[in-house]
Amino acid sequence: MTSDKITIVEAPQGESGTGYFATNLDKAIGLARKNSLWPLPFATSCCGIEFMATMSPHYDLARFGMERLSFSPRQADLLMVMGTIAKKMGPILQEVYVQMAEPRWVIAVGACASSGGIFDTYSVLQGIDRVIPVDVYVPGCPPRPEQIINGIIKIQELVHNESGRRRYSPEYKELLAKYGIE
Repeated sequence: MTSDKITIVEAPQGESGTGYFATNLDKAIGLARKNSLWPLPFATSCCGIEFMATMSPHYDLARFGMERLSFSPRQADLLMVMGTIAKKMGPILQEVYVQMAEPRWVIAVGACASSGGIFDTYSVLQGIDRVIPVDVYVPGCPPRPEQIINGIIKIQELVHNESGRRRYSPEYKELLAKYGIE
């Protein structure tokens, strides 16, 4: 028999009293976004298999609010790139990224997505950060499901603490301009 422990999410900083709670809008939105990410898996090889294991009941990625995988970029806010990305796939990956609604985040899962891995050849993209900005890198070849979960937790921390105005800042627009994204 197993004992299930219920985890209660901590409330953001704010003022509370009998029957009310007040906080700033950024913290409330960050809390909601953090626990309702819709990932789009862009899996091409062995890292995709490890991601499938992460979604299994043994590791249960759903407990992090990621029950629903999205296979449409317009309905996703987290792009998870897993595996070897050929240079010919670079423009397609960038197009998928552009089609995602703001705010959007990216995780590069595994050595191949992060740096090209062992494939130092003319046809393999040496890191997806050459075509799209990356928020979190998950190392490994392939990374264990625990490492992928750790990457998800890092993304959740980023999402929770991100200001609602960051995406409209000149710095963010300049970053996208470096990738040729308007």
